[in-house]
Amino acid sequence: MPRLPLAALLLAGCIGNKADDTALTDDSTADDSAADGALIIDLETSLGPIAVELDAAHAPITVENFLAYVDDGFYDGDDGAGATTFHRVVSGFVIQGGGYTPEGALKNTLDPIALESDNGLSNLRGTIAMARTNVPDSATSQFYFNLVDNTFLDYDGAGSPGYAVFGAIVEGLDTMDDIAAVQTNAQDQPVEDVVITAAGRR
Repeated sequence: MPRLPLAALLLAGCIGNKADDTALTDDSTADDSAADGALIIDLETSLGPIAVELDAAHAPITVENFLAYVDDGFYDGDDGAGATTFHRVVSGFVIQGGGYTPEGALKNTLDPIALESDNGLSNLRGTIAMARTNVPDSATSQFYFNLVDNTFLDYDGAGSPGYAVFGAIVEGLDTMDDIAAVQTNAQDQPVEDVVITAAGRR
């Protein structure tokens, strides 16, 4: 059954589930890349670490926005407003986080950014992309990791603007898969919170 665009899934929070598609919208390599000036963000989650290499060359606005949240302590709660969770887990599709606290509160965000989906990057397994509403230029803090190759989420012209990829996991695909395997409720929310406990530049 084909999935509709991620508008309802991504950013709107906890609507629909995988079964109801109509509601959807080598560690050494990573270290070498970091030494070569790559921009690596380390995310520590309650299920383990994930290291993400950001692609500022292809998605400068999106990377700058993501870094603002990281540097402000938005994701891990160092801003004093609570850590964020992976609030949406759809096995065989995506894990989404960066907006809600464990108590279910939606955190206040910066202004939305321009959509950079037409940047040559694809929604492949292990990439990170921005969640948004059905308005193209609406992404704020929420992001998702692609559990599989989701190329149907890529830019395909003005009528199908897609979702902006801005980096990829370089360490911690196993953590991503562990998050994808957690038990969820009917709204694709993990039964036990998966929390981002630390987020920072390497």
